[in-house]
Amino acid sequence: MKEKAREIVSKMTLNEKASLCSGADTWRTKPVKRINFPQILMTDGPHGLRKQIGKADNLGVNISSPATCFPPAATTANSFDRELLSEIGAAIAEEALSEKISVVLGPGVNIKRSPLCGRNFEYFSEDPYAAGELGTAIINGIQSKGVGVSLKHFAANNQEQFRMVGNSAIDERALREIYLAAFEKAVKLAKPWTVMCSYNKINGSFASENKRLLTDILRGEWGFDGVVVSDWNAVNDRAAGVSAGLDLEMPASGGFNDKIVAREVKRGNLEEKTLDKSTERLVELVLKSQENLRENYEFDAEAHHKLARKAQAESAVLLKNDDNLLPLKKGAKVAVIGQFAKENPRYQGAGSSRINPLKLDNTYDELIKLGVEAIYYGGENPEEITQLAAKADVVLVFAGLTDDYESEGFDRSTLALPAAHNAMIEAAASANPNTAVILQCGAPVAMPWLTKIRGVLLAYLGGQAGGGGIADILTGAVNPSGKLAETFPLAIEDTPCYGNFSNGDLSVEYRESVFVGYRYYNKIDKPVLFPFGFGLSYTNFEYSDFSADENSASVTVTNCGNLAGAEIIQLYVSAPENSKIYRPAAELKNFEKIFLQPGESRSISFALDRRSFAYYNQAAGKWAVGSGEYVLSAAASSRDIRCSAKVKIAGDGKENLLKNQQNTIFYNLPQSGQLNVPDSDFETIYGGKLPPRRRAANAPLDTNCTLEDVKHKRLGRLMQKIITKKTNDIYGATYDGQTIDEGFRRMTEATQMETPLRAYSMMSEGLMPPARLDGLLLIMNGKIFRGLLKLFRTI
Repeated sequence: MKEKAREIVSKMTLNEKASLCSGADTWRTKPVKRINFPQILMTDGPHGLRKQIGKADNLGVNISSPATCFPPAATTANSFDRELLSEIGAAIAEEALSEKISVVLGPGVNIKRSPLCGRNFEYFSEDPYAAGELGTAIINGIQSKGVGVSLKHFAANNQEQFRMVGNSAIDERALREIYLAAFEKAVKLAKPWTVMCSYNKINGSFASENKRLLTDILRGEWGFDGVVVSDWNAVNDRAAGVSAGLDLEMPASGGFNDKIVAREVKRGNLEEKTLDKSTERLVELVLKSQENLRENYEFDAEAHHKLARKAQAESAVLLKNDDNLLPLKKGAKVAVIGQFAKENPRYQGAGSSRINPLKLDNTYDELIKLGVEAIYYGGENPEEITQLAAKADVVLVFAGLTDDYESEGFDRSTLALPAAHNAMIEAAASANPNTAVILQCGAPVAMPWLTKIRGVLLAYLGGQAGGGGIADILTGAVNPSGKLAETFPLAIEDTPCYGNFSNGDLSVEYRESVFVGYRYYNKIDKPVLFPFGFGLSYTNFEYSDFSADENSASVTVTNCGNLAGAEIIQLYVSAPENSKIYRPAAELKNFEKIFLQPGESRSISFALDRRSFAYYNQAAGKWAVGSGEYVLSAAASSRDIRCSAKVKIAGDGKENLLKNQQNTIFYNLPQSGQLNVPDSDFETIYGGKLPPRRRAANAPLDTNCTLEDVKHKRLGRLMQKIITKKTNDIYGATYDGQTIDEGFRRMTEATQMETPLRAYSMMSEGLMPPARLDGLLLIMNGKIFRGLLKLFRTI
């Protein structure tokens, strides 16, 4: 196929090759009509399809074709079930084939650096091993059917604030061990057809033109041979992007960037052979896609709905179950409280991943179908809740985060639930201690009422069949087996990146380095609400007969209870106590989920390799291993170690290259209070002076300025007025026939004010081409004559 791609490209003109490197519209690549070369269709995922059928947009506002809405990654990650993720991927691919979609935009394997990231519901975990394994599984499932994926968002896109213009300042070791590792695993094991670069800068260079990221690491080190596509409107300098390894710009940019690419080739600033390589990769993608398209492909919608229900049931996490309150006893009178239970279930996140579901279950109706004697109240009046709760044997309160609390486009400012939801829980608990809370949210939340209730079932976001999956667990039809793929902290001030996340800075400093999530909390024994890997079951499991060496580990697990159930066994590796390199207390290196009947035992084996013991050595520029006695542990959670064994590993001595770091705070993290890393210590591991955190007040306006930056200028206010009108025209006032909710309003407003002017230029349909934007900026910078001359040019 590569040879055929080269042959096709050899027949193209320079302009045709340049044109192929940008989209035809929001979702399609360009054809080359002269030689009858076709285009392909891609669409948003990652937990279903968002194929738009009306006005196109990249934020999930306008209507899309109905599709199965599976639980998003934040939910399915808690299943720790590779096979389940692969099944979901295959089902999504079947629906893609029915819509003649060649590439699904997902999965996202970005790390959950902070629980407040507004888009965390799209991502798997705070742990790179878990994210990489689960991302690999869903990619394998999708691509097994002949549909491609776009692994995203590459890389270090860990907050929504200023995501299109911000810089992630990360030391090389943290970049490799935490933020690139999941991408590396997925690229090497699953071979995604495409990788999507992120919006942000990484250490001063936009991802869309970061040669070290897109070519040296992705292709040179990891062997990626697919297409690199931009996130929508992520391109800063198109010619620089081609040179760096960005093959496809999406969406359409009005043809302006195509002309710029061709011009730079003619001027000798961009080698044509570099353009040829990008074009050949794009042609190969199209050929591969066309090979797998089928006419009148049909899928089993009911089977997919059942799979979505299974995914919710296997992914929900039982956090508390005092006195075995759950499952519900037969004949119990149950009060069901909260709109999330019936009229308004929260089953997915807001933004570009928002799916128009084929159908939508709710938990109350599903409980009734399963024979539960239940009364429902959807209001928020504390007196009515108290009266209803007092008459019930068990109270189920459905609460969580609404779309205006978490969404693409903005980050949360607090761990708190909406006040009305906390009030519902408090009212129910005051009248009846047999209260269980069912949480529907895409990220960790605070639980100030935890000691006043007897049960908590964390459903996360359950997809279209989530109501049935929750009902299955509540009634005991399914034994809960999910475990947390992220830590629930006690307070946001406890998080290692507190003060260095979504704080208004354009350059965000990842001062915690490798100490992300449980790697930080467990290093200093900081109390948490619920630890990484935690989850209860209706049965109990015992671990025994643990053994380990440098190549493998094995453990026997026994179901000691009276119910069949599944257990997720986690394998952690701890570095030697006398390590000369700062290391987390333990790191997840494998996991396995097994289903056991009562009394059944099974031996589980885990494979290990040299990388299982390695750290990234910045000075050597490679992965390295320190000598010493490592501890391998089989665990039920990161803080519930059941069995351990020591293994001696011969290292390579590379740690001696990092002696300059040994006096930094990372070797002796404070045991209490917030993590405040001194400038000098972070600069030592970062490798130089840090970039300015914010834009200088007197800095000239440029194309990476936002509407917020230019609104003090008369021309800037005019631009804002025009762009606001255009935005309203695109997004309209409704979604699927209903008025846009507060979450959509917050998302679009935040996105509008934080989008760089260069992106608006590409979206302007010729109203504000690149040269005209340059002219307007010159005028706003006081260079009126030069600006006026530019207004009459396009590129």
